[in-house]
Amino acid sequence: MGLREELLKAIWHAFTALDVDKCGKVSKSQLKVLSHNLCTVLKIPHDPVALEEHFRDDDEGPVSNQGYMPYLNKFILDKVQDKFDKIEFNRMCWTLAARKNLFKNALSVDNEDAFKIWCIFNFLTEDKYPLTIVAEEVEYLLKKLSDVMGRGWQQEQFEQYKASICNKNGLSAWELIGLINSRQFCKGMDQQTVSVAINEVYQELILDVLKQGYMWKKGHKRKNWTERWFVLKPNVVSYYVSEDLNEKKGDIILDESCCVESLPEKDGKKCLFLVKSFDRTYEISASDKKKKQEWIQAIQVAINLLKMRSPSPHVEAREKRYEMRQKLLAEQEEIERQMKELQMANESKQQELETVRKQLSEAATHASEEEKRRLQTQIELQNKFSTELEREKLVRQQMEEQVAQKSFELEQYLQRVHELEEMYEQLQGALEDEKQARQDEETVRKLQARLLEEESKKRAELENLHLQQQKTIQVTEKEKQELEYQRILKERALQVAMHQLDQLESERKEALEQYWKVQKKLDDAANKTKSWRDKVAHQEGLLRLIQPGGKTPHLITNWGPATFTEAELELREKTWQEQKNSPAQ
Repeated sequence: MGLREELLKAIWHAFTALDVDKCGKVSKSQLKVLSHNLCTVLKIPHDPVALEEHFRDDDEGPVSNQGYMPYLNKFILDKVQDKFDKIEFNRMCWTLAARKNLFKNALSVDNEDAFKIWCIFNFLTEDKYPLTIVAEEVEYLLKKLSDVMGRGWQQEQFEQYKASICNKNGLSAWELIGLINSRQFCKGMDQQTVSVAINEVYQELILDVLKQGYMWKKGHKRKNWTERWFVLKPNVVSYYVSEDLNEKKGDIILDESCCVESLPEKDGKKCLFLVKSFDRTYEISASDKKKKQEWIQAIQVAINLLKMRSPSPHVEAREKRYEMRQKLLAEQEEIERQMKELQMANESKQQELETVRKQLSEAATHASEEEKRRLQTQIELQNKFSTELEREKLVRQQMEEQVAQKSFELEQYLQRVHELEEMYEQLQGALEDEKQARQDEETVRKLQARLLEEESKKRAELENLHLQQQKTIQVTEKEKQELEYQRILKERALQVAMHQLDQLESERKEALEQYWKVQKKLDDAANKTKSWRDKVAHQEGLLRLIQPGGKTPHLITNWGPATFTEAELELREKTWQEQKNSPAQ
């Protein structure tokens, strides 16, 4: 996060405080006063003419944040150099913001502590407006306060409170001040302890204080030892008369060429070490060996950061936490996208299954209708054939009755002819009777031939009717076979469709199994993330840079490896003996 983003956060608080109606707009007169104050604290030449030109228009109404940003970028932020007092700038914006949002009567923390919490809030928030601090950064801040106060961190209690923070998408600056003021996570601590913890976290995160404390410093002229309050920052070690920081006595400028070394005891001072800068060497004495080692390591860490051109540890840790949150958010979005794709695929499969079911239902309905039509047609044909058969039987019966009647008539006729022949025989005589009998016989033969001919015609007609009936039965049988064949084909198509339906059902089950696997992976990832954050939070306070040692063997003391070799120890003892025996001493 650059200087511009840090300034914009504080200015956003001031602009929002001036927006009394909460409509996103501020009157021009208030913006002019705000711009003048910003130029003053940022040490930028104020140009009232440019301010008037920018806000000169026909509209006398208020100006929105978007309307003010062009002027703010062009005439203020683009001209800012890192030569102003950041604390004074923050206090000016804090004064405007706290006047509207801070209810002092309901606070147990004083105004100074509330200001420091506000500055820490601006440092830990992301560049998203309106500014809110996410649950992870709230947890980070409360843990640091608990560590400073020497109080154990209550993770379970915070997890219950964390859900409400996530539901609100973070806390505002005033909600964060109210949370710390309520002492929900620091019960049993007095106000002074909480204030000291807030001040220490403020100095570390905002003032870039890596370490501070009392030590003794040797003077350059009088060579006397004086107790000073030392404050280590990434590029300087400042020392003051006391810890109230009212009177600064000097600075030790750190750069890539600086180094810090341990010294043996001398002048009655123990736990000595020196800091070599580009122009001077400073001898310093700590209160004990632990403090000495801590200061040496802290100064060495600051020098290494300058060599690597790296930001402060807390700034780097904030960037890493932000990158981790972005990575987790991207992973969650990817998992959600995959779940949506699986859901869409599942819905598509369901739609396909529904379409196949509808097609099968329509095919079954169509097949049943075809079967009904076929059965109806068959019944109609059977009724038609039975009607024709009955008609043929009736015709045959009528023909038989006619033949019987003709036969009966023929018999009667023959009887009459016989009677006539007898009468003729009686009248004509025997010869004539014989002749007449021959003639009668010929007549009877002709009559029989005619009757036989008629009977053969009737028989031919009956055979034609029988052949037509056989042909009709064959056609009906072929149609029946064809309908049976179509029914078999449709049954096979129905079986194929049912097989496809089973395959689609199995694919749907596989998609559901994949969905549950992805869901399980998401839960595992969430659990791993939670355990990782706990480990990082637990190990964060134990972080310490480990420097490579030299190749030569070192002495081993009661407190671990010494910082000098045997040759250096002998040389220092010799020098110390000479100084001790010299008459000047």
